[in-house]
Amino acid sequence: MQIDDLKLILKVAEFRSITLAAAKCDMRTATASAAIKRVELALGSELFIRTTRHLRLSAAGERYIPQCEQALAVLEQAKQNLKGEHDEIEGELRVALSSDFGRNLVIPWIDELMDNYPKLSLRTHISDSNVDFYRDSVDIALRYGSPSDTNMYGFKICNVPRLLCATQEYLIAHGSPNHPDELNRHQGMFYQLQDIINNSWEFTDGQSKFKVKMQGKRASNDGDLVRRWCVAGKGLAVKSALDIADDLLADRVVTVMPNYQHVSGELWLICPSRQSITPAVRLLRDVCREKCRTILKQLIAKGIIDKSVLD
Repeated sequence: MQIDDLKLILKVAEFRSITLAAAKCDMRTATASAAIKRVELALGSELFIRTTRHLRLSAAGERYIPQCEQALAVLEQAKQNLKGEHDEIEGELRVALSSDFGRNLVIPWIDELMDNYPKLSLRTHISDSNVDFYRDSVDIALRYGSPSDTNMYGFKICNVPRLLCATQEYLIAHGSPNHPDELNRHQGMFYQLQDIINNSWEFTDGQSKFKVKMQGKRASNDGDLVRRWCVAGKGLAVKSALDIADDLLADRVVTVMPNYQHVSGELWLICPSRQSITPAVRLLRDVCREKCRTILKQLIAKGIIDKSVLD
């Protein structure tokens, strides 16, 4: 049996679909079906029970798939053990990225990796919407928030404060709020997910919490556009410290109400399965951790965020 056929078998078991598994492996459905038949013929057992609408593991498949997964993992580990520490990282990074953070920070980091490791290739899915690993043909996602699905695998990259920001010019023209109760006099710019506009902002002074329903004329499903509106002086925006770090460090925008912090978040690298965690993915994880830590340290040095974010 060919190793590629066995890898396909695992994908079919994971997705419960020959069509989705074929798409993930960049092959035609007919080619995938033929590979499954080859493996089943070699084993003398059917691994899947197929109907016109569903596919599930047979009793033989339930016994075979876990052992097949372990065997391929051992082979992959053996392959990696033969490599020296200076061998090239290779393969394709299929990564989902958010609009602002992905386009303006992560893509340049990956470009740098690809310059250093010529055998790396890249396929990106850039969107602020939630990624569907099966539909969107990606292997990893760099996202704010920890994995909500217990079947997912994830690496925490860093803590990420969320900051209320505006330009100095906007604050001079409209006044600088000192308390959440004063925000109702200001224009907010909002991130929108599908039909839900994120115009309810929550703040805390360490003891009490304040929830404010903001007014505003601008909303978008593109976080990069919300940041651009903020830099253009159109109002107040709540942004990830990483997304808006360059603007803060260059004094294009400033933080507002520093004594009232918005709810902080976390940045995670999320994978749908162990098979997605390749040496290239681990390298990307380490680069993101290093780059993000450097940005956060610059914000700390300028007094914009507290050093506890590094804990």
